[in-house]
Amino acid sequence: MSELKNRIDFIYIFDVQDGNPNGDPDAGNLPRVDAETGMGLVTDVCLKRKVRNYVQVAKEQSAGYDIFIREKAVLNTMIDAAHDDEEVKAAKDKTLAARDFMCKKYFDIRTFGAVMSTGKNAGQVRGPIQFTFARSVDPIAAAEHSITRMAVATEKEAEKQGGDNRTMGRKATVPYGLYVCHGFISANLAHQTGFSEEDLTLFWDALKNMFDMDRSAARGLMSAQKLIVFNHESALGNAPANKLFDLVKVEKVCDGAPRKFSDYKVSIEKEELPANVTIEELI
Repeated sequence: MSELKNRIDFIYIFDVQDGNPNGDPDAGNLPRVDAETGMGLVTDVCLKRKVRNYVQVAKEQSAGYDIFIREKAVLNTMIDAAHDDEEVKAAKDKTLAARDFMCKKYFDIRTFGAVMSTGKNAGQVRGPIQFTFARSVDPIAAAEHSITRMAVATEKEAEKQGGDNRTMGRKATVPYGLYVCHGFISANLAHQTGFSEEDLTLFWDALKNMFDMDRSAARGLMSAQKLIVFNHESALGNAPANKLFDLVKVEKVCDGAPRKFSDYKVSIEKEELPANVTIEELI
């Protein structure tokens, strides 16, 4: 495995058409929104979930690519299993040894970090990759739609309807939204968790393809549109991340409400790029 030696910052741009990119359970599962500006939001947790799902399918839980935070997982059982490893049993510092065991076994721990002190102590891991919330470029206009199911759940409901057996419901969508997320990759933390260049390649693949692995009627058409990567020459970095992000401009170029990605223009002021920082467009 090749060690990651340089700091990386990135911008990830994706869109949604006629879908709900990230429902808010505290608001009837309506699309998340900034109440003051009307901008749509997608949480970092939501995006990390999609990365995990992609890796789980792509790697089929092969050695070193298991997923810790997965559906129906019992976390303490997995933490306790680390202490059953012979090398961990033989170690003087069992917590540190269990932590290293978990980083080697689980891709998402060495990528995003984890708190593993809830069972037999395996410590805490601060992951090298972190996301911001994704925020829409323009305010979103969430729409609610009445839908009908030609069935009922119970015999009692059927009797009440006299055999009509119809169930009404509602579905929330965003007609169109373009979202921008900012990300950060620390070489120093990657060294601590064992996150490698090969892991980084897999992570980029996940960002490019994870929406195609996560289709559902509720999410509509979600697509990765741009992945812009700033590579620093050093582990500590050669420029502030916010200054690099300011070089990327996303502007609406259509009249009226945008409804597709071509209604926007993404430009990069490459001539303003600081010394010792290079840029790649992976999408």
